[in-house]
Amino acid sequence: MTTTSRPDGKVFIEGRYRKLTRDLPQTVFFCPDCKGHQRRRKKCSRCEGFGKLTRDSVQELVAWVLGAAFKTRKNKFHGAGREDIDVRMLGRGRPFVLELINPRVTDVDLAALEAEINRRNEGRMELEGLHWSEKGRVRILKETRHAKEYAALVEAEGELGEGAAAALIGKRITIEQLTPRRVAHRRAELVRERWIEVTGIEEAEGERRHVVRIRTEHGTYVKEAITGEGGSTRPSLSDLLEVPCVCVELDVLGILDEEGEPLPDRRAPAGFGDGV
Repeated sequence: MTTTSRPDGKVFIEGRYRKLTRDLPQTVFFCPDCKGHQRRRKKCSRCEGFGKLTRDSVQELVAWVLGAAFKTRKNKFHGAGREDIDVRMLGRGRPFVLELINPRVTDVDLAALEAEINRRNEGRMELEGLHWSEKGRVRILKETRHAKEYAALVEAEGELGEGAAAALIGKRITIEQLTPRRVAHRRAELVRERWIEVTGIEEAEGERRHVVRIRTEHGTYVKEAITGEGGSTRPSLSDLLEVPCVCVELDVLGILDEEGEPLPDRRAPAGFGDGV
């Protein structure tokens, strides 16, 4: 399939990504001190001249291949939200649009490029369903409120409260969250009301470890919803299970609609712009 660039010199490619490791950010992670600036980074002690705090990102792994095919180095990555660096994105993946700016070539085979990206990044990151998209999809991805489904490896300081775990399953609970300390530098200090719903608790390997499956409203800080962060989230999973808990590992299992139901399947349209 081929297409031509828009009058403003942009092409939009949509798909889903799965992030299979815990050291990969969604977008380029520039050093906060030198901001990756060509001259300033040479003397930067924090990144030692690298300009970034990670060697790559989902954006770069996708854009290196697509950019080479479209003959452009300029791009913007638009995701339907983002996960922390140490959180894997599993399931059907997270929807995204890559905006390619001023491409010199537009006659490309997206299926072949998807296969090449997956080949290069086996075990680290993979794509599904690359297809032509439109500018309007960026706004939809950015503005739509998506609930999420997670699997958290939780370590409890003691035995779970008698009957507390069983009583919790399937019950949607409203919590209040003060902005966590880890994001206070970039988020306003507010108390946010969100819902969480525990859908399963299973024992895991390791003493007092459990895998907790949980659905959360858009904008929920999941790690703090588990620990409580010293009372900044109430009630927390620790409160509800009647024992202090920490989140050892976290995986996103699904991007859902606002009410917590799976998103409808979105396959590649028959032609450029069809069905978008």
